[in-house]
Amino acid sequence: MNKIWEDFMGKGLLRVETYQHNSLVPFQDAKVTITPISSEGKPMHKIEFNTNDIGRTDQVELTTPSKDESLHPGGKMPYSTANITISASGYVPVQIMGTQILPGELSIQSADMFPADDNTRQKEMITIEILPVVLNGDYPSKIPEEPMKHLQNESGFKVLPEPVIPQYIEVQIGGPTTSGPIHKVLYQDYIKNVICSEIYATWSENAIRANALAILSFTMNRIYTEWYRSKGKPFQITNSTAYDQYFVPGRNIYENVSRIVDEMFTQYVKRPGSIQPLFTQYCDGHNVKCPKWLSQWGCKDLSDKGMAPMDILKHYYGDNLVLETAKKVLGIPESYPGSPIKKGSNNARVRTIQQQLNAVSNDYPLIKKIAVDGEFGPSMEDSVKTFQKIFGLTQDGIIGPSTWYKISTIYTAVTKIAELRNESSNHDVFKEKKFIPPSIPVFRNQVPTANYYDED
Repeated sequence: MNKIWEDFMGKGLLRVETYQHNSLVPFQDAKVTITPISSEGKPMHKIEFNTNDIGRTDQVELTTPSKDESLHPGGKMPYSTANITISASGYVPVQIMGTQILPGELSIQSADMFPADDNTRQKEMITIEILPVVLNGDYPSKIPEEPMKHLQNESGFKVLPEPVIPQYIEVQIGGPTTSGPIHKVLYQDYIKNVICSEIYATWSENAIRANALAILSFTMNRIYTEWYRSKGKPFQITNSTAYDQYFVPGRNIYENVSRIVDEMFTQYVKRPGSIQPLFTQYCDGHNVKCPKWLSQWGCKDLSDKGMAPMDILKHYYGDNLVLETAKKVLGIPESYPGSPIKKGSNNARVRTIQQQLNAVSNDYPLIKKIAVDGEFGPSMEDSVKTFQKIFGLTQDGIIGPSTWYKISTIYTAVTKIAELRNESSNHDVFKEKKFIPPSIPVFRNQVPTANYYDED
């Protein structure tokens, strides 16, 4: 590549993370081969790693298009791609096609490792294909719906008394009238996936936050009103852009998007005096026009002019808009207490976090074990900072909402795996419970609704 061409290119980072199937427990010593794809679509030199003790490869720097390509509509593809293969003895190999790398951002490609079954899956491979971002693809535009739904249908179906953040969301691949596979996805991971599938992580933080609020509110409306369940459907949302939001099974996410979502996943917008989250429909604003909805490109432009996320949403949905925070998050031991826990704190909640951090450290040994005494001292602050560094959070040593919920989420995941291990005398998770391979590909934190274990 000549110097003149290099001046018009950017650089992005890629890291691969591997996990024990359907968990947040790291998978060590997997062989990872990364093959960057040139702008002409040809494979380039291969880069090989083995995942470390927290299931991760080193970060690799790859050539990308210029950042400017992602800041204006109608340009060239603004990201480069790479193909990835992951293998380990006794496990089903994974092939990922089209992992996306944006300039100036860390792309995180995760994959679950499933044990191979001698009779059924030993020679098979899980293949994941990552499709283009909505801004670069040809996808159906949304079908307009009322922004506020009736909370009781003709059959007398009623919703919950207030919005609650679910642990999982069930997503159907395809429109609501199809019979595509249904994936059960951790709620935060679903939101991260949709943001990275809809817009570019190179946009300003306020633009990402404004889009995140629209995506969160849209999702919460579907969940709270039981829009599809009340119609007899076995899912809560689809990945059809005509009806819902774009979700790409198994796609990579970006570190900055992950951090933002971890900070704000309990938030949504609503009308004053209403309990129901607003159904915040949106469009790209370039290929599809939507005067009464948020424009993604328009949102980016308003952010560049200095507008804050809520001001951007009010620009599109009207001034009568309120930012709300859900009080309850399902699937964790205890919801955030409402105020930060930091150095000098001394109470029962400190003891709870100390116990959880020590449990997490069994699978993430970089986190040093600490005394369970209810006192937030220097050693606990160091462990919190290490945890925040590992999971892409702001490294301030303070346990605010994002750190509280992340610790709780990881703790819940690793303790469930520990319980399974303890059920077997030789610590083989699969000796006492026969593993049933899924009938459809399973991707990071996406669990098909069928039972994965034979309880006989």
